[in-house]
Amino acid sequence: MYTIKQVVEMLGVPSVTLRAWENRYQAVTPERTESGYRLYTRDNVEDLRWLKEQTEQQGISISHAVRLLKARKNQHLDEGSASKGGTSQDAFEKMNHQIYSALYEFQGERANALIDYGFSLFGYEAMVHQVLVPVLVMVGDAWEKGNATVAQEHYITHMVTNRFYQFFHVFPVDEHLPKVLAFCPAGEHHQVGLLLFSLFLRKNGVEVIYLGANTPEEGVMTMLGQQSSIGAICLSVTNPELLPYTEELIRRLQQKCPEAAFIVGGKGYDASTTESVARYVINEPPDRWQNWFDDVFAKMLRNE
Repeated sequence: MYTIKQVVEMLGVPSVTLRAWENRYQAVTPERTESGYRLYTRDNVEDLRWLKEQTEQQGISISHAVRLLKARKNQHLDEGSASKGGTSQDAFEKMNHQIYSALYEFQGERANALIDYGFSLFGYEAMVHQVLVPVLVMVGDAWEKGNATVAQEHYITHMVTNRFYQFFHVFPVDEHLPKVLAFCPAGEHHQVGLLLFSLFLRKNGVEVIYLGANTPEEGVMTMLGQQSSIGAICLSVTNPELLPYTEELIRRLQQKCPEAAFIVGGKGYDASTTESVARYVINEPPDRWQNWFDDVFAKMLRNE
């Protein structure tokens, strides 16, 4: 057992901070002597050490860090099959099915706790691409087969994409990079691919103005008239029938923003043999986006 003075010396965290973490956020619950003095267990100290690392090294708030800590403790995932040092595909699948089951049963709090724990365990890239994206695929397949209701499909999609949106406020922006506008044209309601690509750009320091699915042309034109620093415009199309309209839309947008580079992607373009008027067509898997960004996109945005 350790006194608060000993914990302060061990962790380098002021006693007033330790008391605030305990009283405001219930980060740990130390034992008390008969005189009321705090006594911390070894587990308490390790929990506080982890919280310090999350706030100082990862830059997250103490409230969020405590939430992650509690999720870790309440999680029943078998850590023997997954650890930060080496994660097996079985661990991803187990987490994936646990989150899907919770959302399928409309257990939002449980699902959020699982997702928090997953991010702390696996990290951003693996959690997004190995766990959460497969959840969206699962519910889409279930809906098509009649195994999930429209309400379940909407709920699961909303909950997962909302977690993606939260990261737009986490990654820092490189002010030397021009802004990127991202949207799906009118009639295109599937935005997950565009959202993931936008988050990838945001993670690389690009400020993204994200308009989402089914965006009317008139609104885009109005917005472009108010923005003078758009360096690139991204469009995503999954329905091949929308390609003719999208290509004509790009031509009109090029007249409005002749200096902007245009990027297109999505299953619609993957299945098309027609060349696009856009400068870039992204048809590579997410694990190759970074090479493309480093070799082409970042230099283009900086006008190198």
